[in-house]
Amino acid sequence: MIKLVYCINRKSELSDDEFLNYWKNVHGPIGAKIPGLRKLVQSHALPQGNDVRKPDFDGMAELWFDDMESLLLARNSCEWKAASVDEINFIDHGRVAYFLSEEHEIL
Repeated sequence: MIKLVYCINRKSELSDDEFLNYWKNVHGPIGAKIPGLRKLVQSHALPQGNDVRKPDFDGMAELWFDDMESLLLARNSCEWKAASVDEINFIDHGRVAYFLSEEHEIL
């Protein structure tokens, strides 16, 4: 399995609740239509309370594919393009981390 990971931050004009609601309830269903996608996970940052360090990201998205060929086909789909276009509504593209990975489960 191949996993594409995006660590994202919200647009500054959105509250945390607005960002998380849009990401989960509007963008999530758009992304779920990407062909070849085996698993889609959103990890939403939790409030830190008295933690002295602010989280580096507001959330992380994981997109799982069987193999690189499936990912490359997905990237050329109209569903992928629709999800990419929608990102402007809630993501600060100046503060995104991205990587492609293959998991190696230890425990």
